[in-house]
Amino acid sequence: MSTGEMPKTCDTKAATTQIQDMIIRGALEKIKNKFIVMSGKGGVGKSSVAANLAIALATCGYTVGLLDIDLHGPSIPKILGLKGELSLPLIYANSLKVVSIESLLQDKDSAVIWRGPIKLQAIRSFLADIEWGELDYLIADSPPGTGDEPLTIAQTISDAKAIIVTTPQEISLQDIRKSINFCRQVKMEVFGIIENMSGFICPHCRAKIDLFKTGGGERTAIQMKVPFLGRIPFDIRVVEATDKGLPYLANDKNSEAGKAFDEMVKKVIERTLPRESQHPVQSMEKVLNTSKEVISMKIAIPVEGGRLASHFGHCREFAFFDVENSTVKNRTIVAAPPHQPGLLPNWMHEHGVNVVIAGGMGQRAQGLFAQYNIMVITGAPNLPPEEIVNQYLNGTLITGPNVCDH
Repeated sequence: MSTGEMPKTCDTKAATTQIQDMIIRGALEKIKNKFIVMSGKGGVGKSSVAANLAIALATCGYTVGLLDIDLHGPSIPKILGLKGELSLPLIYANSLKVVSIESLLQDKDSAVIWRGPIKLQAIRSFLADIEWGELDYLIADSPPGTGDEPLTIAQTISDAKAIIVTTPQEISLQDIRKSINFCRQVKMEVFGIIENMSGFICPHCRAKIDLFKTGGGERTAIQMKVPFLGRIPFDIRVVEATDKGLPYLANDKNSEAGKAFDEMVKKVIERTLPRESQHPVQSMEKVLNTSKEVISMKIAIPVEGGRLASHFGHCREFAFFDVENSTVKNRTIVAAPPHQPGLLPNWMHEHGVNVVIAGGMGQRAQGLFAQYNIMVITGAPNLPPEEIVNQYLNGTLITGPNVCDH
């Protein structure tokens, strides 16, 4: 093989990726509306909202797909009472297609121990290899936070819209503000905020008690200038039904939670399908324009001697890569600011950085980056920054242990 010749394995991998991209685009063209249900933190009932939203839309006569991309903590099959292995998609009530990694696990208590590139490929495979067919709605249930899974959806499904679930108390609200800012950075429309557990319904007298306060989600929606979809009260019957694999909209639609959910689903339908049926030509133009929307990000890598620097906080310069739709558009080398504890996260934020790839980084520094909604990837190999970025964008970056322990 000559010096400038590419290895055949690289050619094969690139060709495979291109074929998969074509398959995914073809599958997504058959789906009219795509949503990702997100939350800033765990325990807010996000998966329950995603499952019941899918059921409500299917009950209204629409064809719906429910994609569980919470790869480390899949719960959709349990919520829906679905059982089965090695057969996807699962079918719920004849009108809802469901895909979850749990269905592929022989031991449901097995831990899924995957790094970012493997998770990216798993989600892409769910989109490319599953026969979704013609759908009115695809609902993706993501894990809490703003990590690999929602970023993969944003990069892969250009017209996906976010539904963000929160509880009313401030500790949850500060996290959904991060989710909203994440959506804005990756150019994903925030379709609306849902305030879950908004008041507790007493199982004895049916009175409503503001256990976790109420109204915080709506106030945040107003402050952040995004739509508010409504409030769902906390009802012990919802918890009991979910534990039994009986989603409450399918079994207790007349409950306060069921009635609140019905109102929200009406808003979803009014803002999606009716407009398409009234203005099909304009809607098609809108879809085509949306599919061409640019997904951009900026990646930062510490550099020393033309390769990844081993010590993130003391490197002399950073390589910045401006990326559009998984293609590097610009590369610049920027001198690092004077070393000062806590300075780099804010400095990176001011330069518009979304992703930092490093060999190692302390937990305190990672926490500071998280406050600016900057994703951190540690354990990267000692390679030229261009090669690291290309591997990351192609889903082939293999990371090792975090080499920093402070």
